[in-house]
Amino acid sequence: MKIMPLERRGISNSRIVFGCMGLGGDWAGNPLTKEDYITAEKAVEAALSIGITMFDHADIYKRGNAETVFGQVLKNRRDLRDQIILQSKCGIRFQDEQDPQRFDFSKNHILSSVDGILGRLGVEHIDILLLHRPDPLMEPEEIAEAFNTLRSAGKVRHFGVSNMTSAQMRFIQNSLPEPLVVNQLELSLARLDWIEQGILVNQKVGASVNFADGILEHCQMNDVQIQAWGPLAKGKFSGGAAEDAPETVKKTAALVQKLATEKETTPEAIVLGWLMKHPARIQPVIGTSSAQRIVACEDAVRIADNMTREEWYALLESSRGLRMP
Repeated sequence: MKIMPLERRGISNSRIVFGCMGLGGDWAGNPLTKEDYITAEKAVEAALSIGITMFDHADIYKRGNAETVFGQVLKNRRDLRDQIILQSKCGIRFQDEQDPQRFDFSKNHILSSVDGILGRLGVEHIDILLLHRPDPLMEPEEIAEAFNTLRSAGKVRHFGVSNMTSAQMRFIQNSLPEPLVVNQLELSLARLDWIEQGILVNQKVGASVNFADGILEHCQMNDVQIQAWGPLAKGKFSGGAAEDAPETVKKTAALVQKLATEKETTPEAIVLGWLMKHPARIQPVIGTSSAQRIVACEDAVRIADNMTREEWYALLESSRGLRMP
């Protein structure tokens, strides 16, 4: 498999990212329990056991508790910080008693968010900071000021974005002295508009596709790492289709299982391998907190390297529920 953009930049060679959004108890921000810490420890150990060395956070995950429990894992294993790449996100603010839910790329919020991230993780720096979702009020010059301050202080080494179009990336990049290195997007066998946007060019049915033009191409041409959140589609195709699931889901789940049997691997490896075969060198961000399911992803790199074009298109056609135009 050809190397990823992050590897070409000397940042990370971890083919898969462990997404920590499932750690830290519930989304209400209730006090952490002993079981929450145990779950985090087991999940991190499982990820490390299959070669994952990159971990993705966000300041909002479980209202900060995901970073807090991960920080305890790092505290228990003092040698671990130097062996991994830490990535987190900021820019989403929840509704509170005074203000609505909003996005915030102001300099003050970015700086205070990073201080909170570092405090919860118990580290002096993170390797990558992503802007979580587009802020309509963003000022690229102000973002650049925040990034420069963080870099100069040694708090963040690289920067990227999440859920952004190529135009938004270019808009921000125009004010930055160093390149954005990541764009994290929802991509999976259950979320195919990123493929259909290209396939359905000059066709009426393509008018209904909701995916901004040129994101993948922009990232590929500029060595921006595309990361896929939700790559396992909540187990829709790898965990056995529900009885009331659409026929396309049942058909695709059956094909995934068939390929897994033939290739002597897991359904999770087939689903991720399909995604990773794309020439963009997509880096899946797996969000399960189940140690067993994390380990089931181990074979994804081998599958991506060996999946045939015909097998890749068979999965695409099955999941789309229609034939190629």
